Amino acid sequence: MSDDPGSAGHWEDVYRERDPDQVSWFQQRPRPSLDLILQAVGDRRAGVIDVGGGASPLAARLVEAGFADVTVLDVSGRALAAARRAAETASGAAAEAVTWVRADLLTWQPTRTWAVWHDRAVFHFLTDPADRATYLAALRQATEPGAIVVLGTFAADGPTHCSGLPVTRWTAEELAAELGDAFVLLDSRRHRHRTPAGSVQPFTWITARRI
Repeated sequence: MSDDPGSAGHWEDVYRERDPDQVSWFQQRPRPSLDLILQAVGDRRAGVIDVGGGASPLAARLVEAGFADVTVLDVSGRALAAARRAAETASGAAAEAVTWVRADLLTWQPTRTWAVWHDRAVFHFLTDPADRATYLAALRQATEPGAIVVLGTFAADGPTHCSGLPVTRWTAEELAAELGDAFVLLDSRRHRHRTPAGSVQPFTWITARRI
């Protein structure tokens, strides 16, 4: 098993060993992701990409909220298959509204742009500054001025490891600085995520707009 956070093998093993509702990041209702997107984006025609979406129900919830152009990108085929089955069971509209992309975010080359970039808990796995630079290059390539970024990571007092991998913990100010001058901070908040096992993980969330 590789300890590379972008390794398909690592994340396939995670989803092979545990059901989607047993992983620590599972949420029955994807908050604050959904709340922040709905708060920042009024136009339901806006294209949304959920990077590292895994088996999250966010895509289906966005379709239920009226979005008709949703993309989920993840390195794990198992996670995507589980999310797709759940989405299509919950809403037949998801079959047409959601595009499922299996790819490593650090080598992925976007072929279009999106109005909303959402990431819950991918960025904090990027402990190498070079990987973060690659991530930010992909973010800039996949968005245009005016695009919204909704980003969630472990907070400064959050876990130091997740799924056997080290993480980097962030404050809202640090995340905004890492995004750089091309983005303006719109909102930040703290969220205490309760895992299926009952432990609490503090998260930092920010919403930013590309200028």
